[in-house]
Amino acid sequence: MKIRGGGEQISRSSVVSQKWALFLCLGSFCAGLLFTNRIWIVPEAKGVTRTTAFEAERLKLKLVAEGCDPTFSSVKRVPKEIFKEASNTQLAIETLDKTISTLETELAAARAAQESILSGAPTSENDKGSTKSRRKYFMVVGVNTAFSSRKRRDSVRATWMPQGEKRRALESEKGIVVRFVIGHSATLGGILDRAVEAEDQKHGDIMRLDHVEGYLELSAKTKAYFATAVSLWDAEYYVKVDDDVHVNIATLGETLARHRRKPRVYIGCMKSGPVLSQRGVRYHEPEFWKFGDNGNKYFRHATGQLYAISKDLATYISVNKDVLHKFANEDVSLGSWFIGLDVQHIDDRRLCCGTPPDCEWKAQAGNICVASFDWSCSGICRSVDRIKEVHRRCGEGEDAVWKAKF
Repeated sequence: MKIRGGGEQISRSSVVSQKWALFLCLGSFCAGLLFTNRIWIVPEAKGVTRTTAFEAERLKLKLVAEGCDPTFSSVKRVPKEIFKEASNTQLAIETLDKTISTLETELAAARAAQESILSGAPTSENDKGSTKSRRKYFMVVGVNTAFSSRKRRDSVRATWMPQGEKRRALESEKGIVVRFVIGHSATLGGILDRAVEAEDQKHGDIMRLDHVEGYLELSAKTKAYFATAVSLWDAEYYVKVDDDVHVNIATLGETLARHRRKPRVYIGCMKSGPVLSQRGVRYHEPEFWKFGDNGNKYFRHATGQLYAISKDLATYISVNKDVLHKFANEDVSLGSWFIGLDVQHIDDRRLCCGTPPDCEWKAQAGNICVASFDWSCSGICRSVDRIKEVHRRCGEGEDAVWKAKF
């Protein structure tokens, strides 16, 4: 009994000890919480009040309603303003680029004019002093001709090219300059040169180039023409046409006027003929190997009977004439000078109509041709005899150019 009683006493005392230990743990934990809260309380700033979760939600809804939600303002409002500023900056850059391009063109034209004066390039008597005034013209039409083509020139004068007072009125009232373009003979001042000078004194419609005439030198003559024309006349367009092609001047002007808002324009009947490697054939290309294997074709370029280029391109030729490569064919050379440039090629088939009945049918349908010739002859076959007939059947009328508005 004692042992048992003693055992019961030991058992009861251990139970009491466990209860007290539990109470002590709970008391220590509460005391710790109280102590920690007092130590880490952050003092509130004066004038700042705490908001409850309900008040915070009401404030957020109010900000959203007013369009000031901080969680969305950075997504919706800020990028919109940035895009607007970027758009304005881009527009300013484009405007500045255009201004710089215009100034560069005018500077290049002025340099070309100065070089022409200093080099003493031969010009017509009627053209002397024109570089000083530098009035604005619409287009310059250069009619490519040769020493042996006096009859062709007379046939052009008798048909589509105005003469005398009408030609001068065409320049002053319409801003259209038309000249026959020719260089000089191998013997400068010889009989051929004197004959052309006498012809110019009579008609006043010839522009002389600092260039030795020759069929194999047409590419060099084309460069000389554009360089000289830019130095003499400040025009929007420069046109080259052969002296065995019929031209409707008013229709040509109206066609070019449609593209006057476009920079660096190259207008003509675009083609891509074969590169001829055989020696002795017409249009043989000695540098055929540069265009790849046999049977390849040229890049797109305007046919040589008539084409037009804008002032920017004519100025480019004038400034870079010493380094522009010359191929055997003049029209190919011109097209090659624009490869790699930002040039807009415009293919207009009205610049290469056939002779009657082709151009006549188109005129009756209200689609008057700019130029007419025979592809088989690269011009009007027997043009001296036939150009009057072409003019009568396919011409736009003598009053057309005076009624036209460019």
